[in-house]
Amino acid sequence: MTTQNTCSCSSSTLPEEVRRFAEDRVAQSRARSFLIPTLHKLQNAVGYLRDDHIEEIAELFGVTPNQVKGVASFYHFFSFEPKGACPISVCTGTACHVRGAADVLAKIMKLLKIEDGERTEDGLFSIGGARCVGMCALAPVVIIGEKVYGNVTPDQVEDMLKEHGFKGDET
Repeated sequence: MTTQNTCSCSSSTLPEEVRRFAEDRVAQSRARSFLIPTLHKLQNAVGYLRDDHIEEIAELFGVTPNQVKGVASFYHFFSFEPKGACPISVCTGTACHVRGAADVLAKIMKLLKIEDGERTEDGLFSIGGARCVGMCALAPVVIIGEKVYGNVTPDQVEDMLKEHGFKGDET
C-alpha cells in the first residue's frame, strides 16, 4: 500500500530540501520506514528538531507529533535543543567512565559554566554525554565538533577548548 500525504500547511517552516525529501519518500511504499532518514536530514539542515518541524513531518508521514518525538527520542543522535557551533560529546561508556570521564566532563562544565545538555550563552559550545563512541582503547574520549581527543585528562581540557575558540575567563 502506498501512502500519499501532503502537508496542508500553507506556510511551511521546513527547509525546502527536507520537505522535498520527505514528500518524495511518503509517495513510496512503506513510507514510514523513511521517517528516521528524514529526521537525520532535518537535523543536519537545522541542527536540531524543532517542534514546528516535528509537526510538519508528522503530518507528511500521517502520524502524530508524539510518534515522531518517540522515534527521535529513542536515538541519542537527535536533539530537541539547539547545539553550539562546537558541540562537545564526552563518552560515558564503561571504559571511559572507569578511566575518568566524569572528571573530564566536570572540568568542561566548570570552564564553560554550563551543565550537561546546555549551550553556552554565546552559542559556541554545547555539551552532552555519549553512551559509547566505540573508541575504548582511547578512553576517556572527548569529541569537540568533529575532532576526537583520546586519553583525555582534566588538565588537558582548557587547551582543547582553546583550539575551538574558548577564551577562558576574561574578567
